[in-house]
This record gives sequence, C-alpha cells and structure tokens, in this order.
Amino acid sequence: MITVGLYLFDEVEVLDFAGPFEVFSTAARLGAEPPFRLAAIAEHSGLISARGGLRVAAEYALDNHPALDVLLIPGGVVDAELAKPHVLSWIVEQSKTVQVLASVCTGALLLARAGLLSGRQVTTHWEDIEALRAMLPDASVVPECRWIDTGPIITSAGISAGIDMSLHLVRRLAGQDAAVRTARQMEYAWRDE
Repeated sequence: MITVGLYLFDEVEVLDFAGPFEVFSTAARLGAEPPFRLAAIAEHSGLISARGGLRVAAEYALDNHPALDVLLIPGGVVDAELAKPHVLSWIVEQSKTVQVLASVCTGALLLARAGLLSGRQVTTHWEDIEALRAMLPDASVVPECRWIDTGPIITSAGISAGIDMSLHLVRRLAGQDAAVRTARQMEYAWRDE
C-alpha cells in the first residue's frame, strides 16, 4: 500500500489537488500494484474553502494523519500558508520520511520557503517563475517545463502539468502499464515529458 497525502488549505486550486486525486484513485481502482490509498490532510480536519468557493472536507489534520509514502502540496493562493511556521515545519518533517515530496504550481513556493528546494532544478506555473527565482537564488528554476523529477522531490507547473506529474508518479511507483491504463481510463492525453 502506498499512502498519498494531499495537503489542502483555504484557497487551494481545485484541480491542483483533484487532478492528482483522480489519477491515484483511478490507478487504485484499476488494481495498481502496489495499491494507492489517499489521505486528505489540512491544518485542522474538517472543511476548507478551495478557490471558487468549493467546500472540501479534509479527513485528517497535521497531527493525526497516517504515515505517508508520498506528500503532494498543491498550489493556489499560498500567501497564508507561507506565513505558517508550523505548516512549513510539518512539510520538512514529512520530507524526512516520505519516498516522494511533490508540488503542483505554487505549492513549490511552500517547498522553497521550507528550505527544501535549494540547489535543485525546479519549476512552477509560468506566472510564478519569478517569485520562485526570488525565493531560490541558488536553484535552477526552469520555465516552460511541465514537471521536474529530482528523485525525492518533484515539482510541476500548473493544473494539467500536475496530472502529468501524477501519472509519472504512478509509473515510478507502480509501473508503466499502471500509468498507461490510468491515463486511458481517464481519457487523458498524458504529456510524458
């Protein structure tokens, strides 16, 4: 069993977490080996208000979630999250035990603020490339790249790039066949870069 944690917060971009959720849940439904289990985590369990006003329930809080194999930090309006030292500390602690720490879009800003991207090749949504560069003078911030896998950390650009990255993660963790079958089931044109 591979447990994938999705961090949710007020003003999270819906498809930044829902796209990866769909990828991993579809792979699990299709019998990926090992199977995937998803955990929606927020600062506090309960409802959060995503961008556009969609209310989403987080089953777990920072202090009561299951052990994670993968932690995915989606993007959205991350200003409030960047100002929460306890959230950043939690991300750092998770980075020590997960197999993979991944971000979609401005989720990379949280990883950068947590000090996890220094010296790496990274990417984010095209609108936020300069903000990421300003936070990471010692990293190689690559524009116009859908996702970058540096081993323990993967960063991706916005929305659909997060889906592409999630399919890459399915391939990495469960094999090529599982990723191809997942993309086909979703009728998604996987851009495997």
